[in-house]
Amino acid sequence: MDKNLPVLLLKKLSLLPTQEVRLELNNELSQNVIEVANTKFDKKVVVILPKNSLEESLGVNDLPEVGVLAQIKSCVVLPNSNYRVVLKGLNRVKIKDYTNYAANKSILIASTHLIYIENGETVEEYALKKKLISLLNKYITSSTEISNSILSKIKETDSLDILTDIIVNFMHFPMEKKLLYMNEFDECKRAKMLIKDINVELEIITLNNKIDNELRTSFEQEQKEYLIKAKIEKLNEELGIKSSKEQEIASYIESINSLKLNEKSKKKLMQELRRYEYTPNNNPELSVIHNYLETVLSLPYNISSKEETKADKISKVLDKTHYKMDNVKTRIIEYALLKAKNPSLDNPVLCLIGSPGVGKSTIAKSIAEALKREFYKISVGGLNDSSELTGHRRTYLGAAPGKIIEAILKCGTNNPVILIDEVDKMVKDYKGDPASVLLDILDNNQNQEFIDNYIEEPFDLSKVLFILTANDVNEIPAVLRDRLEIINISNYTSLDKKDIAINYLIPNICAKYNAKKLTISEEIVNKIIKEYTLEPGVRELERLLDNVIRHMIINNIKEDPNIVEILGMPIISYENKTNLVGQANIIGVSALGGALIKVSSIMVPMTYDTNITGNIGDELRDSIKIVMSYFKSNGYMDYKKSTNGIHINFDTHRFKLDGSSGSLGIAMSLASLIHNKPIDSNIAFLGSLDLYGRINKVSKLREKVITAYNNNITQLFIPIDNKIDEPSLPIEILKEINIMYISSFEEIYKIIFKK
Repeated sequence: MDKNLPVLLLKKLSLLPTQEVRLELNNELSQNVIEVANTKFDKKVVVILPKNSLEESLGVNDLPEVGVLAQIKSCVVLPNSNYRVVLKGLNRVKIKDYTNYAANKSILIASTHLIYIENGETVEEYALKKKLISLLNKYITSSTEISNSILSKIKETDSLDILTDIIVNFMHFPMEKKLLYMNEFDECKRAKMLIKDINVELEIITLNNKIDNELRTSFEQEQKEYLIKAKIEKLNEELGIKSSKEQEIASYIESINSLKLNEKSKKKLMQELRRYEYTPNNNPELSVIHNYLETVLSLPYNISSKEETKADKISKVLDKTHYKMDNVKTRIIEYALLKAKNPSLDNPVLCLIGSPGVGKSTIAKSIAEALKREFYKISVGGLNDSSELTGHRRTYLGAAPGKIIEAILKCGTNNPVILIDEVDKMVKDYKGDPASVLLDILDNNQNQEFIDNYIEEPFDLSKVLFILTANDVNEIPAVLRDRLEIINISNYTSLDKKDIAINYLIPNICAKYNAKKLTISEEIVNKIIKEYTLEPGVRELERLLDNVIRHMIINNIKEDPNIVEILGMPIISYENKTNLVGQANIIGVSALGGALIKVSSIMVPMTYDTNITGNIGDELRDSIKIVMSYFKSNGYMDYKKSTNGIHINFDTHRFKLDGSSGSLGIAMSLASLIHNKPIDSNIAFLGSLDLYGRINKVSKLREKVITAYNNNITQLFIPIDNKIDEPSLPIEILKEINIMYISSFEEIYKIIFKK
């Protein structure tokens, strides 16, 4: 029998034939379905469950081909406007398709087909029914999870079809499993599934009982051992022999007296020790006090690493592990030499700023190695709970020291190098402000008496060398940034990457795989760098080289391999660069590195307007307005006669582009469009254009020039005010790129378009 019925979608509740459920519906759509079913469909609905109950927005493909025909037995509107509905499952139905209800498009109508079970019981059905009843009796006897009221229900039916549904309703199966039973029409298959699942449940019950018995036996053994130990302690007391606890207390007293602590702290520890002494052994508080004493007395108050102060030895270690980074290496050598002359000199708080993959974290570890100090890394990216740094009070269950004290304990010295990674990604919310906590930790005027909430006693952090890392200095809270010594780490050029790959990465990878004789040519390295990487650092390059070397080792390749075969087609192509009218190159830099971005301008037939597309920020949008105003006021475009609009597009894909340094490139794109003359695709423009046509200075020139070089730009126009930054540019880049310094738009306009 075929019938069209409204659909009621349940996500967290299954309904099987013979089952009766009570629902409270607060969803408007579900309420509308009930109302329509009551008035138009003889109080009947089709109940379905989606294939994936975790999906938020469901499509037709997520809806099942099987549902349950249900009768609405009652529906009451509650004072809170919710509907209390009682549904009874009647039969499984096959769903041919879904359509929208004409009167309310949000309601689905299912075209259903009811399948009747043939009368008469086969031998197989009889055997399956007997087996099910037998297993069910066994399960009820073994388990407390299912009520024996089910027995009265199964006595009322002779149908295997109904019997399986009744049992499934009573069993505590997960939703996914009940959905499988709901979708199975064949009662014999359903019965076999149920027999298998009940047997599994019986095995689980047997195993649980076994575990319970073992635990009970173990507990009894522990009690027995406790009584024996108590008797032994009593006998030792009578004989004048000190117990293990007394010996431990004596050891604690000795440790407290030997520590360089003030009298107040020593008094506090002695009080805790007395609590430990008089706390009964069976009291749970005993282990809490014991852990506290062990933690406090394990702190290295008096233990320091002997620091390396010789410049040549420090330099040798740093040069061995990292390429260039001269500003970082120089600062560490300076610190070591000055520290040797004045041991009481305050430690600097260094913050390494650079793009991902340039080696900020690894250079921090190498600094610790060079100075012969212990090293510990704390990652604070995404950290929003300040207690992670300062610890939890002992009143909390499972309390422990914060990450700072944890670092000190792990290192075992009071002067380690502690790396605090990704400080620009900390989060401030209701749990606290980690940045504010770091102020006390890093400030040499305050950290001499740092107090962890768990320890509750001051610990001197002034001997610790803190090194912080971040991608974007502007994302570090200003109050914290003020206490940091910022050291910028530049992006790598393709030549830098080649040197790093040949001298560092490849030897390390080959050593890892015990393939020291394996070699890769410079040609292959250059190909991987220029055609397969876009990163400012070398992290992805290392992964690609590792992939290539593994392939060579496994396939016993002695010569240069086929890179395309291993890594696939290149992701970057410098071939077939096209000089297009209205297109110019600008350079964008973010915390993720730099990118060459094409600005394209076209005219579109319409009443004059400017359309802007691409992932750009407000400052760059303002720059476009400045360029348009400058063009308008200086007669570069005749707006009065034009009926064309301008469409400007930025091909941003790696990050959101913002800032004013792209405005010169925007102006050149428009000038190219006006003159119908393309600009050489090997040229890029940097500069901030103002309303008077002046080209103003740009920031992060080194990173932008490196990006231009890595993208095979041969000529670069930059503001004349940036000439002061020329000494910071890599010499090898200056040899390859023709840099022209300009002061006004009129000047560059004549160079490009008045040749």
